[in-house]
Amino acid sequence: MTANMVLLRSILLMGVPVSGKNMFPSNIAGLPTWYTIRASKRGYISRKKEVDFLIAMNPETAKEDVLSLAPGAVVVYDEPLKLNDLRNDLTFYPVAFDKIVAAVCPDAKLRKLVKNMVYVGIVGELLHIEPARVEAEVSKQFARKQKAMELNLSAVRAGFDYVKASLTKADPFFVEASNQTTGKIIIDGNAATALGAMFAGVTVVTWYPITPSSSVVEQLIDYLKKYRVTPEGKATFAVVQSEDELAAIGMVMGAGWAGARAMTATSGPGISLMAEFVGLGYYAEIPAVIFDIQRVGPSTGLPTRTAQGDILFCATLSHGDTKHPLLLPGNVTECFEFGMAAFDLAERLQTPVFVMSDLDLGMNNWMSDPFAYPEKPLDRGKVLSKDDLEKLGGFARYKDVDGDAIGHRTLPGTDHPAAAYFTRGSGHNEKAQYSERGDDYQHNMERLNRKFETARAVVPKPEIVADGTSQIGIIAYGTSDFAVRESRDQLSKEFQMATDYLRLRAYPFAPEVHQFVASHERVYLVEQNRDGQMLSLLKLDIDGAQTPKLRSVRHYNGLPIDARSVTDDIISQEGK
Repeated sequence: MTANMVLLRSILLMGVPVSGKNMFPSNIAGLPTWYTIRASKRGYISRKKEVDFLIAMNPETAKEDVLSLAPGAVVVYDEPLKLNDLRNDLTFYPVAFDKIVAAVCPDAKLRKLVKNMVYVGIVGELLHIEPARVEAEVSKQFARKQKAMELNLSAVRAGFDYVKASLTKADPFFVEASNQTTGKIIIDGNAATALGAMFAGVTVVTWYPITPSSSVVEQLIDYLKKYRVTPEGKATFAVVQSEDELAAIGMVMGAGWAGARAMTATSGPGISLMAEFVGLGYYAEIPAVIFDIQRVGPSTGLPTRTAQGDILFCATLSHGDTKHPLLLPGNVTECFEFGMAAFDLAERLQTPVFVMSDLDLGMNNWMSDPFAYPEKPLDRGKVLSKDDLEKLGGFARYKDVDGDAIGHRTLPGTDHPAAAYFTRGSGHNEKAQYSERGDDYQHNMERLNRKFETARAVVPKPEIVADGTSQIGIIAYGTSDFAVRESRDQLSKEFQMATDYLRLRAYPFAPEVHQFVASHERVYLVEQNRDGQMLSLLKLDIDGAQTPKLRSVRHYNGLPIDARSVTDDIISQEGK
């Protein structure tokens, strides 16, 4: 990871848009991993389906990797692997890594690690990555370890020197300095999410570790310990690692009822265990925030592969008639912003709110502008104080007082006798009193449905990237956005096909989504699951006469979605 981050950041600092993706197995057997870097002067940062420049260091996968390349690609490989015998339509650069590293690293135990830094120098020289940038990044990575810094700098320089002395450039690929990334940062979505939750004033965090969500809470713990401690050293937060996800969400519901800003982070299997408590939160109207970093299912599935497979599940989680707001961050900036907004929405709407990230966004490296420091005050919703209760004399917890279907609530400990109330997951009337009357139940459920309609106006609106005169519209969400933007360029340049584009940022759908569908003859909904889950939600939501317009583009092999797959699918469905 250190070697790959040095390359990634060196390219970024040359002004070239870049992203990095780590693909690793879901077991502890030490199986092969891959790391891909996408660099593009056009700003494309989705995964590219084709590999242009392969660094083959692992004998277990090197042959298969080379055979999968398109003609014209480049292979830098460890000389003993003899990969150049496999094909004659690629450019091969054999490198005597063991000989190089032996000269710069006397300690045999460290040579395997230092070998990775040699390929940083090799690739840097072959791709014309500025040596000063590379060396600066190595120095930054090992700033606190002088001996390690010197050793790794020597390895990188040895790589540069080997190319100059032993290899002749025979391929067309290089990195050319630009000015497109000035001031950009590199961060993963889970770290950005954790920052957002901290700035939102989260007080109670309960969790059970699960890939790929664990680093949300691990990062959040680090932030809270640094920024949420009094001068006397007292923590102003509580983080609890529970025995399972069921306990975690139960504690979130209790803390939310008590007035804390409470959250948990999990993935699909954890969501499954949380269903009953989430239903309690919906029916008893308790604020809660659940970060779902989606991975491939069902069952254990592919724990270290990415998907958008929990959409339909989370939208209706629990038994009976339930509807939950979903926030759909499409980049690390929105991970930060929605990490804050989710808490405001949960308290304003008095309901559980899901933030639907995924492994690709959460665990991979993305460039971003620095996040804006939040200036807006927290929105605690309709919370009655002692003074409010003195004026009112009392209140009915589940009464719609102003037409938005959201009742007032009080927090335990408020010094007024009217502040005390029971909350329950069984039948109740407006005053939170137990009731099995059919009219009470139906009245309550109709109000909850109206509250979901209120949510349409307060969740983040969709981003309409292009809404011109094209007959064809594309809708996407989350990390599919990067591939769709690139695909639209491919459709335009290669097939002269103009498209309009709307990016969903939340469910329930805003009126703009309905209008977008109505204004196009065909609408492709791009998502990363087998069953077209968001498409199903949209079909349930729009006028039935509009549903024949909707078509599905689905990608679900566990790898991050790429533009070429989107383009090929749309072209096929268009009959071209």
